[in-house]
Amino acid sequence: MELFRTKSVEQALAETTTGDRKLVRNLGAWDLAVMGVAVAVGAGIFSIGAQAAAFHAGPAAIISFLIAGVICGAAVMCYAEFASMIPAAGSAYTFTYTTVGEVVAWVIGWDLILEMLMAGSVVSKYWSVYLNDFLRLMGFNSSTEVHLGWFTFDWAPLIVVAFFTILLVLGTKIGARVDGAFTILKIGIVVFVVIVGFFYIKPSNYTPFVPPSEPASKVLGPASGGVMTQPLLQWVTGQKPTVYGVSGIISGAALVFFSFLGFDVVATASEEAKNPKRNVPLGIGIGMLMVIVMYMLVAVVTTGMVSYKDLAKAKDPSLATGFELAGATWAAKIISFAIVIGLTTVVMVLLLGLTRVVFAMSRDGLLPRGLSKVGRHGTPAKLQIAVGVLVAIVSSCFNVSILADMVNIGTLSAFTLVAISVPIMRRKRPDLPRSFKIPGSPWVPILIAVANFWLMLNLTVLTWIRFVVWLLIGFCVYFGYSYRHSLLGTGQLDADMEKAMEEKADTQKADVQKADAQKGEENLDLAGLTEENTESRRA
Repeated sequence: MELFRTKSVEQALAETTTGDRKLVRNLGAWDLAVMGVAVAVGAGIFSIGAQAAAFHAGPAAIISFLIAGVICGAAVMCYAEFASMIPAAGSAYTFTYTTVGEVVAWVIGWDLILEMLMAGSVVSKYWSVYLNDFLRLMGFNSSTEVHLGWFTFDWAPLIVVAFFTILLVLGTKIGARVDGAFTILKIGIVVFVVIVGFFYIKPSNYTPFVPPSEPASKVLGPASGGVMTQPLLQWVTGQKPTVYGVSGIISGAALVFFSFLGFDVVATASEEAKNPKRNVPLGIGIGMLMVIVMYMLVAVVTTGMVSYKDLAKAKDPSLATGFELAGATWAAKIISFAIVIGLTTVVMVLLLGLTRVVFAMSRDGLLPRGLSKVGRHGTPAKLQIAVGVLVAIVSSCFNVSILADMVNIGTLSAFTLVAISVPIMRRKRPDLPRSFKIPGSPWVPILIAVANFWLMLNLTVLTWIRFVVWLLIGFCVYFGYSYRHSLLGTGQLDADMEKAMEEKADTQKADVQKADAQKGEENLDLAGLTEENTESRRA
């Protein structure tokens, strides 16, 4: 079996230009930057920071954000190098398919499906939770949940998922414009939160900056002292489950990595970018810088307003909780509204990312080919609707919060393999033009891969068990269906590449003929004008 067969870069690019499986390029650098910021600001800035401070690192959650931001920023620069060479849908899946081989690409694609399905479902559910909190703060004692005996159905996630699914079916550009408007509003609210929060800061809340380690059961309750909820690295090294201290900073960094989720989605959308070799690296860089600065400032405010011990006593600590505990209930109302607005755009970008990964795998034959058909709006409409229905069902009918860590491990595994692939592609195809290059190859990409894997080891044992089960299911699908239907194995990709080259040649020929025709018309017009001038002189 040829498990490590690779797709050439030329084959990957040919897929983006032929038939009814190509996407429309209409996104600029700002659209891409906004996508990354939209997920990062909504997914974590209003809640993850408070949880990292309360249950992991205390005031040192500021350092957790810095560690996660630096590692993620370095990793997405690896994405940017690949996207500048291979601006095709699929992100890490497509990049590894052209370097390491098909079976590794399948693992990455399968991980990305896990990451974005869980993230989309978790965020949709959280949107409902925060919508109910906002209604409560505004004096409305209503709930979006409907109880039918033992079964609970929440209609709020269904509404938000359906709205953005329709927008994405109508066109990625329309969705990006709505996303941009909401994101600008979110950034404005974050600036407001930081400015107001500084007036409530008490320097004593920063002491101790790195709290001493404590048994996990003392802070999180008796159930947290078991093996399953312990970071894998602690379990492997025989340590007792603890929170805070240096290990708490690292586990906090692993938790807040969820906050930087949006930037691999940006690479996934590179096939829809105008001038992707310039706009994708630029969009990722601008968005990442904005997010790191905002997260650091919000972490400073959150841990300075309220003691991390008080946050730990709250059921679901968030930024709004911090303002409530500080006595600024009016600000908590504004923040609750901001969370509701913020999470809507996250849902949209994650729906887009999940669809594009499945689209790329389907186009290669690893999933049923019918999923990659593009509709009249230039989007995979049927697939987008199917993804929307799946996310809506999971988020409306199940308790998805227990699966949130699955998002992090899926993201980190993809980041690790993409970083390793950079020096491999440099050695394999040094001839390819790269408008962006991450410096220090091969050592910097290798260090990035090690750092990402290190964060993976700080996720819980239960998360790793679920991850391994997901991978086993994926291998069953690959060997049962995908390997036999892969277009790379059947030779169809070569035929598609030849067709793309013929279409490109025909287009170039038509352009030349059109230019010659226009030139001929201009010459006739010039000749006619010269003849008129000559006759007028004779007259």
